Amino acid sequence: MPSIHRRDFLAASAALSGLALSGMPAFAQAPRRGGTLRVSVDQAVAKLNPLVTRVNPEYLVAELLYSGLTRLKPDMSAEPDLAESWTNSADLAEWTFVLRKGLTFHDGSPCTANDVVATFEAILDAKTASPARQNVGPIAKVAAKDDATVVFSLSAPFADLPVTLAYTNAKIVPVAVIKSGLEKLDRQAVGTGPFKLVSFEPERLIVVARNEAFYDKERPYLDRIEVVVYPDVSAEASALISGDTDLITTTPPTEFGRLQKASGVKALRVPSGQFCNVNFGCDQKPFNDVRVRQALALTVDRAAMVDFVTEGFGSAGNDTPLNPAYRFYAEQPLKKADIAKAKALLAEAGYPKGLEATLIASDRPGQRTQLAVALREMAKRAGFDIKVETMPHATYLDQVWKKGSFYVGFYNMQATADAIFSLLYTSNAAWNETRWNNAAFDKLIFEARATVDEAKRRALYAEAQKLMYVEVPSIIPAFFDLLGAQRDWVEGYQLHPRGAVFRLDHVSLGAKAPKRG
Repeated sequence: MPSIHRRDFLAASAALSGLALSGMPAFAQAPRRGGTLRVSVDQAVAKLNPLVTRVNPEYLVAELLYSGLTRLKPDMSAEPDLAESWTNSADLAEWTFVLRKGLTFHDGSPCTANDVVATFEAILDAKTASPARQNVGPIAKVAAKDDATVVFSLSAPFADLPVTLAYTNAKIVPVAVIKSGLEKLDRQAVGTGPFKLVSFEPERLIVVARNEAFYDKERPYLDRIEVVVYPDVSAEASALISGDTDLITTTPPTEFGRLQKASGVKALRVPSGQFCNVNFGCDQKPFNDVRVRQALALTVDRAAMVDFVTEGFGSAGNDTPLNPAYRFYAEQPLKKADIAKAKALLAEAGYPKGLEATLIASDRPGQRTQLAVALREMAKRAGFDIKVETMPHATYLDQVWKKGSFYVGFYNMQATADAIFSLLYTSNAAWNETRWNNAAFDKLIFEARATVDEAKRRALYAEAQKLMYVEVPSIIPAFFDLLGAQRDWVEGYQLHPRGAVFRLDHVSLGAKAPKRG
């Protein structure tokens, strides 16, 4: 496959976004206020607590109900949310954020700097088990200068802080709730977000209504949003085609063609750094031997994986979590299948007659199983005898995720290179699934995080990617374009490359939208 450079990738993204929005007038009218938007998701919203949400439907609902200090724009830059402005010290080791005036939580209590401090102390507390702990930056201390001013003191210079504070799990919750016990937020919501919780049925329906006290008096435009759970993706697509729902934020390639052809439906597509991977337990046999990992990686036909797993809606991966969508992506020669070399490596590792292993895949999204099956077939020629086991997603999360030694993961694009590395691959990563625990890699990531010089950061991240490319803590064979669909009466929605960002407070309904009570 031809190499893809970042500038080409971004151009493609812009082109695809343009196609998704084609037909819109050059000068769109002001958004209409009112109406009910019905959004479908393909799995239950099991958690409302924004500090510990784990999957896209949970991120969507948390974003409706809660706000962070900053939020992520489609170009991956930070914009104000609860913070109206921020400044940094010359050495980038101290950042000061000033809150908007008059902020209130949904229960009417004021939102102040004390709530921000308490929230980040909870995030940084290992007992909270928040994925944000390793992904909001090298925060050493958070202090309230006054009711509207928060000062972040960092353990090292860090240029990305405004972006990392937009992390999905870095939503602000009341200090009173934190003191009384965060478990209260499992089924209730006390946020400052654009919508307030009306009802919560995790497996079926979540309903929210406009927060009249939201800091932006224009937004949200909608009166109400209903988040409907459709475990069957075919039924989910049919509901959109019939007009029973208005928006699908994520749809698999298997349904995308049908949605493209449907009358009154706009199919949406944007390139992204989202990927599935095959995680190895690098601390357990047989995958603690790098030769076994390298051998399996050499059985993969990357171009075929793009066709089979993404249905052609994606690009080849090279066993690092960065692709041209990321600022510090470093290009490496695309790995090619080499069965003879794979067999030789297996023999060197002590498996001259081959190796048996069970690869586990959640049933959500379906691409996990597709990847597992494709790998099983590709690896046979090299002597790998892989049994694929698919299980319900809830069971996978409880029994396999972060515990297993050979399973298929699925991850959204992160806002920065540091964020994806710190989420998954450093020794202290929030989701250290591979348990690679490579000291040299850790050192490169920590140095890059603390470096202001652009060229030096780029060199450090390039070396980190090269190390992953060689040692293969996980196989990343393909990246996904993000796919979704909406009815043509939905206005102002844009697929976000991050995958876990939705910005539904910017959405409105056109005159043709159905009236819902």
